[in-house]
Amino acid sequence: MLWQDKHAALTFMSLLLLLWQEAAPIEVPEDPKIQQDLKQPPTIMKQSVKNYIVDPRDNIIIECEAKGNPVPTFSWRRNGKFFNIGKDPRVTMRKRSGTLEIGFRSGGRPEDYEGEYQCFATNDFGVSLSNKILLRVSKAPLWPKEVLEPVSVTEGSPLVLPCNPPPGLPPPFTFWMDSNMSPIPQDKRVSMGLNGDLYFSNVLAQDANTDYSCKARFLFTHTIQEKNPYKLKVQTNRKVAESTPTFLSPSGSESSKMVLRDEQLLLECIAAGLPTPIIKWFKKGGELPGQKVKFENFNKTLKIVSVSEEDAGEYVCMANNHLGTIRHSIFVQVKAAPYWLVKPSDQVLAPEETGRLICRANGNPKPHIEWLVNGQPIESSPTNPNRQVLGDTIIFRSVQIGSSAVYQCNASNEHGYLLANAFVNVLDLPPRMLGPKNQLIKVIKNNRTFLDCPFFGSPLPELRWFKNGQGSGLDGGQYRVYINGTLEIKRAQAEDEGTYTCVASSILGKAENQVRLEVKEPTRIIQAPEHQSAIRGSTARFTCRVTSDPSLPVSVAWMKDDKPLYLGWRLKKDDESLSIPNVNEGDEGTYTCTVKSEIDQLSASARLTVLEVATLNPSVSSALLPARPDPPMDLDLSDPAARSVRLTWIPGKDHRSPITEFLVQFEEDRWEPGRWQNLSSYPGDLNSVILQLAPFVNYQFRVIAINSVGQSDPSRPSPRYKTTGAAPDAIPKGLRGWGSRKDNMEITWEPLLDLERNGPNLHYIVWWRRKDVEEEWNNVTILGAKHVVHNTEIYVPYEIKIQARNEFGAGPESNMVIGYSGEDKPTDAPTDLRVSKVDSTKVIIHWNPVDLNSVQGEFKEYRLYYWRESSQVPGLVVIKEKKVKGFYSTTVKPSGMLSDLVPYSNYKMFMVVANNRFESQPSNTVEFTTKEGVPDAPRFFKINRRSLDTIHLEWAKPLEPNGILTGYQLKYQTVNGSKVGPFQLETFFPNVTEFFLRVPDRSSRYKFFLSALTQVGKGEDYAEESPHFTNEAYIDQVDIATQGWFIGLMCAIALIILILLIVCFIKRSRGGKYPVRDKKDLPLDAVDQKDQDGSFDYHSDEDNKPLQGSQTSLDGNVKESDDSLVDYGEGGDGQFNEDGSFIGQYTVKKDKDETEGNESSEATSPVNAIYSLG
Repeated sequence: MLWQDKHAALTFMSLLLLLWQEAAPIEVPEDPKIQQDLKQPPTIMKQSVKNYIVDPRDNIIIECEAKGNPVPTFSWRRNGKFFNIGKDPRVTMRKRSGTLEIGFRSGGRPEDYEGEYQCFATNDFGVSLSNKILLRVSKAPLWPKEVLEPVSVTEGSPLVLPCNPPPGLPPPFTFWMDSNMSPIPQDKRVSMGLNGDLYFSNVLAQDANTDYSCKARFLFTHTIQEKNPYKLKVQTNRKVAESTPTFLSPSGSESSKMVLRDEQLLLECIAAGLPTPIIKWFKKGGELPGQKVKFENFNKTLKIVSVSEEDAGEYVCMANNHLGTIRHSIFVQVKAAPYWLVKPSDQVLAPEETGRLICRANGNPKPHIEWLVNGQPIESSPTNPNRQVLGDTIIFRSVQIGSSAVYQCNASNEHGYLLANAFVNVLDLPPRMLGPKNQLIKVIKNNRTFLDCPFFGSPLPELRWFKNGQGSGLDGGQYRVYINGTLEIKRAQAEDEGTYTCVASSILGKAENQVRLEVKEPTRIIQAPEHQSAIRGSTARFTCRVTSDPSLPVSVAWMKDDKPLYLGWRLKKDDESLSIPNVNEGDEGTYTCTVKSEIDQLSASARLTVLEVATLNPSVSSALLPARPDPPMDLDLSDPAARSVRLTWIPGKDHRSPITEFLVQFEEDRWEPGRWQNLSSYPGDLNSVILQLAPFVNYQFRVIAINSVGQSDPSRPSPRYKTTGAAPDAIPKGLRGWGSRKDNMEITWEPLLDLERNGPNLHYIVWWRRKDVEEEWNNVTILGAKHVVHNTEIYVPYEIKIQARNEFGAGPESNMVIGYSGEDKPTDAPTDLRVSKVDSTKVIIHWNPVDLNSVQGEFKEYRLYYWRESSQVPGLVVIKEKKVKGFYSTTVKPSGMLSDLVPYSNYKMFMVVANNRFESQPSNTVEFTTKEGVPDAPRFFKINRRSLDTIHLEWAKPLEPNGILTGYQLKYQTVNGSKVGPFQLETFFPNVTEFFLRVPDRSSRYKFFLSALTQVGKGEDYAEESPHFTNEAYIDQVDIATQGWFIGLMCAIALIILILLIVCFIKRSRGGKYPVRDKKDLPLDAVDQKDQDGSFDYHSDEDNKPLQGSQTSLDGNVKESDDSLVDYGEGGDGQFNEDGSFIGQYTVKKDKDETEGNESSEATSPVNAIYSLG
C-alpha cells in the first residue's frame, strides 16, 4: 500500500529503536533535535596511524578529530609529558579540532619533532584518548662510497653479490641493473634474495659479459641510489665439474622464524649447485595451506598472506639435482599482537539502570587488560560504589545522574597494544515524539494497517494508544501494540475510522501524538480486457470498467507490451475502453489497463492477435488446439497474521485445457532479492489460499497456472507483505567438536539458512565444558560458524551445545554432543611383532599392544606396513611397493591374518599404532618368507597355423612363477559346435615354450588349456580356442606364382609384347634412307639451320654419337644399308630420330646419286607399325 511505502523507513527505525531499548542500553536515534539537546561525552572520530612516518619535505599533520556535546577541547602529550602548543610558533591546532600542523617555512628541522604523541578530547562528561602515535621522519641516507675490485670466480661455482643498501625509513626497495640501466635477467639460476643480495647458483662464462649494480629506491623521497657496479672475471675450464646442491641462504640444516598473526610470512631457500637445483617446499606433519600459500622467485620463496596460528610448524625446503638432495627446516612460530574478541561499546543508560562494559582481547602471549577512566588508571580514580571491575568486564548497577565518563580499555603484550574508548552516558530525557504530528492515513478496507508512533525518552517511556480520546489503552483483539510504539489493526473496517492518540509517559513527563485514519473501499476492475483476435483492417476494442471509493479519484492508463502506449491520431481512449481502428500487424501484443488511486493500484492485461480473413473460418476456429493458460490476475492479500496471510487471485483463461494446479512463488528483498522461489502448490479449483510464512521476511508473491499443455507466464507480483520478527525456530545442524591441533578444539556447525534467521543480528551462543568433570559451562557469542577453544589438554572429551539468537530472542538449545580436543603423536609403539603359520599367500601376525592412554587420541587401529623385499626365484626382479593393512583390536594378546601375499617371496614388515592424525614410532621390523605355491598362468598363449595340417602353439613364462617351474601341461580337445572330443594331454620341460601339433582333420577346431607346473602343483589354466581355418582360406594364402592359370596368363602377355617389339623393329628397318630433296619440301623446325651450299642440317642432341650397328629386317636376316655413311662425307654422326628416320649431315661433295628411300616419318608406335604393315 502507498501509505505503507511512505512510512516504512520510519516504522523500521522506531521498531529497531525500541528493541534496543528493551535490551538496555539505549541507542540514541539520529534525530537532529535529540542530537542537538543530548549531552554526550567525547568520542574520537579520526586519528593518525600508530606508526606515522612523514616526508621531511612536507609540513607535519597529526590528526585528531572528536565529537561530543558540549564540543570537546583538545590537548596533547608528547613522550608522556604535556605538549605546550602555544610556546612553539611552528605548531598550530585547527579550529574545532585537535589536529596539529607543524610548519617549517621559518626554519626548523622535522627530526626535532620525532616522538610519541597522544591526543586528549575533553568536555564536561569525560575525556577520550587517541592511540599513542609514534611520529618518525622518513630517511634516505646516501650509499657509502666504496671501491669494488673485480670478482674472480671459477665457472660452475656459486656466487653471492652483496647489496647492503643504507638503512632507510621505511626500508628501501632494492633491485639490480647493469650499467646500461637494463634489469638483470633473473631465473632459477640467478635471482635476488629477500635481503637484496644477488645469488648465482652457478656461474656461467657469459655472466662476465655484463656488470651488476644494486639500486635502492626510497619511497618517500622518490629517489634512487646505486652501488658501484661489480665486474666478474670468470675462469673457464675445459670441462666444468658438476656439484651437489648446497644452501646459500639460509645456512645450516635448520633455522627459525617468528611472524605475527595476520602479517605476511616469507620463507626463502636459495641453493647452489650444477646443474641448477630445483627447490620444493613441504610442511612437516600437514599440508601446505593451498589457498593462502604462494611460491615466488622461481619457487625459492614461500609466501603466506594473513598468517594464522594454524600456519605455525616446521617447513622444509628441499633442493635437488641429479647428484643429490639437501633439506633445510625452518621452524615457524606464530605470535599475535592483541586483537579484539569483544570490543567495548558506548552505553547510554537511564538512571537506576544496569549495564556493563566488556573488553575481551586475545593474543600470543595473552594480552594484559588495563582499565582507565577519563585517561587515568581506574585504580587511582575516585571510588564509585555502583561500579565493579571484574577483569575484562566493568559492571554498573543503579547508575546515577552525574556518573557519566569515558572508559579506556588497553590490551597489550610484547607485540603491540589496542586502545578503545567507550563512554557510559547516564541520560535523563523526558519523552519525545519523533514522527510527524497529526498525520492523515488512508487505507484500503480489509487490509492490515500500521499506525506509527516513534518516540524516545530516558528512562524508557511507557506508550499507550487511545481512539477518539476515549477508553483505556488499545491492545488485544483487533489491535496489537508493538514495543516500538506501532499500532497494528489486523483488518481495517469502516468502524475503525477515527483519531488515534499515542501517549508516551515516564517519571519525567509525557508526550503524545495523533494519527487520523480513513478507511476506503478498494479499487476494482469489474470488467477486465479480454484476449481477442481481430482481422487486419478491422477495429479492436478493449474494455476496462472500474469501481472505486467515491472520495478517491482514479486514473486509467494503458500500456502495450509493458511500455506506455502512444495513442496518436488513430487510437481512441475513453473512461472505460481503448479502441484500435484499422488493425495491422504492428498492433499485435499485450495491452495492460492500469488503474491507480492515491493509495492503491491494480492492472489487467489481454492479448490482441491480428489474423488474416481466412483464419476466422468457424471450422478452423473450432479446431484450435489447447494452449497454455493465461496468467492469474488481481492478486490480493488479506487476513494478515504473524506467520500467514491470505492470497486471492482471479484465474486467467484456460485456453481449452482446464487448469489443474496453481503454483505460488515468492520473492524477498533481504537475502536474495530478485530471485523467485517456489512456496507451495494448490489444486486448480482454488483461487484463495492461506500462505504459511517465515518471520522477518518482506514477501511479495506471484502465481503460475498449470494445465495439460504447460505453465502460464507468472502473474504480476502482489503488494509486499512483511512478517514480523521472531526468535529463531531452527537449531544449527552439524554441531561437532574436533581438534585441529593438539592443544585446541574447533567447534563448528552449519549456519542457519537465510529464511531461518527470523530477525536481524543473528548470532550463536556456544557452550562447552569438560565431560565427567565438575566444571561450569563456558560460553561465547559468535557471528560465524566456528569457534576455537585454545589451551586444551590432549584428547579430552567435551560436552557441547549451541543456540541461535537474534534481536527478538533465543531459539531452542541443541542436544548435547560430545567433542574432543586435538590429538598428539602416540608415545608408545607396538612391540614384539612376530609371525606364525606362514603359508604361501597368508601369515598370522602377533604383537604386544600399547596402553591406550599412550595413543593420545582416538584409537584408530594398529597399522601394519609390509612390502615384498625380493623373490626366491633366481633372477626375478620385484617392485618393493609398501602396502598397509589395519587391525582393530583391544585384546590383551592381539593377532591378525595378513593375506594376498605372493608365494615364494621374502617379506619385511613393521607396525605402528594410529589415531586420527598421527602414527607412533614403528615397532621392530620382521622378515619372513612365504612358501612355494602354484604358478600364475603363462604370460601369453598364441595359436598360429603354419600349414593345412599343422598348428603352431607358442607361450611365455608366467610373470609370477610362485616357485621353481618344473614344466608345462597342455590339454586340448576338438570342438564341433556343442560337441567336444576327449581331452588329450601333453607335458613339456620348463625351458620349452612352443609346440607343433599335427591335425588329421583340416576343418576341425581345437580348444587348448595351458598351465605351468611347480612342485606344489598345476597353476592357473590359460584357455584359447584355435581359429576356424577352412581350405579356401588356406588356399588364399598359397603363393600365387605357383598356380597354373597364373603362369599361362603371364606367358600370353609375354608373347603379345614380343610380337609388338618385332613389328617395331621391322618398321624401323624400312625407314633407313631419307632423300634430301623430299625433306626440303617439308617445313623447317625452329632448330633447323641452312648451310652455305644449300644443304640442310637436322640437329639432335645425339649428333656426335656414332651409329651402332645396322638394323634387322622382319625375316631376321642382316642386311647392310644401300648407303654407306662414309659416302656422305663426315659420316658416323648420324642417329635415328624418335620416328625411326635417320638424321645425318647431307652434303653435295659426293658424286654418288641420291637414292630414293622410304620417306615415312610416322611415329613408331605399335598401332602405326601395324597399319604400315598393311
